[in-house]
Amino acid sequence: MERAPVINSDEQLLSVLATLEACRATLVASGNRDTAQLVSVAILELRMKLNGIGEADLKALCDEMEPDEDAAAERARDPKSSASHRRRPLLRLVK
Repeated sequence: MERAPVINSDEQLLSVLATLEACRATLVASGNRDTAQLVSVAILELRMKLNGIGEADLKALCDEMEPDEDAAAERARDPKSSASHRRRPLLRLVK
């Protein structure tokens, strides 16, 4: 009986997510890209909540994706060394 509210809540969030995605598509099609980007942030936040991804996980992902100037210079000098310094992904894709 306790799981019903969670499932119902997730179903409601999925419904809101679908509505937001439709709104974003409409905004992009009508040339309102700035507003569409704001809606994209709301979509990201909902997806994170639904998939149990916290802000620390998102920050870690962003940090990994951010280009590191020193590492880029090292790779430019020795492309073989970059393969040995690759790290395992911190997050896995959840659909």
